[in-house]
Amino acid sequence: MLSAEELERYARHIVLHEVGGPGQAALNRARVLVIGAGGLGAPVLLYLAAAGVGTLGVIDDDVVTLSNLQRQVIHETPDLGMPKVESAAATIRRLNPHVAVEPHGLRLNAGNALDLIGRYDIVADGSDNFATRYLVSDACYFAKKPLVTAALGTFDATLTTILAHERGADGKPNPTYRCLFPEPPPPGSVPACAEAGVLGALAGVVGSMMALEIIREIVGFGEGLVGRLLMIDARSMRFETLAYQWDPTNPLSGVKPTIRDLSGHL
Repeated sequence: MLSAEELERYARHIVLHEVGGPGQAALNRARVLVIGAGGLGAPVLLYLAAAGVGTLGVIDDDVVTLSNLQRQVIHETPDLGMPKVESAAATIRRLNPHVAVEPHGLRLNAGNALDLIGRYDIVADGSDNFATRYLVSDACYFAKKPLVTAALGTFDATLTTILAHERGADGKPNPTYRCLFPEPPPPGSVPACAEAGVLGALAGVVGSMMALEIIREIVGFGEGLVGRLLMIDARSMRFETLAYQWDPTNPLSGVKPTIRDLSGHL
């Protein structure tokens, strides 16, 4: 049951026909794990907290630095030097004391991924490297958890939702991250954020859209991004969608899978 204070706090959700009281109650029961408390993770955490998601887990092993503050809006100047998970948790508690925060100040790896992801209902991947993205997507497949994953470039971004452990309306398996991107790019071919830069407001846009996908998935309305890659070009303010399907040759969920656990990840 939502308290009188919660009913007032979430009133603008509850009056929405697509959400209503049952949808808000589903948000209140949900447990969401956010990978990274950086440029993408910051707005995801803020909007999910504001929406009343009952439990938010956040994984990050970094500390807040001055160069983070241009886009990582969950942190503030007084937080410099503080672990990002602690800074994020403090902000969430100030924003919405009804939300439980579970900070995990560590790096996700093959040894802990399944245990951590298995504790939550849905995962949001805001990591900044391909190794983590492949690890998270593979772990979500084995743990049978929905995944919302996004990536930022300098002035561009991508976003998709993956339910690889389920089948679509046509009876075929839903695509995996490896159906979309069979292999990571060669090391060094994609410059890191510190080298190439990133538009701060773009991180806010994409992170907010990740939160929207997660809310939609929890409440169950609309058409999500399963099998569709949303591509954003901030220079021209252009949004395009690329459809993709299950690849029967993919090594994770294909006809002859070769990836049967996370041992291939570091």
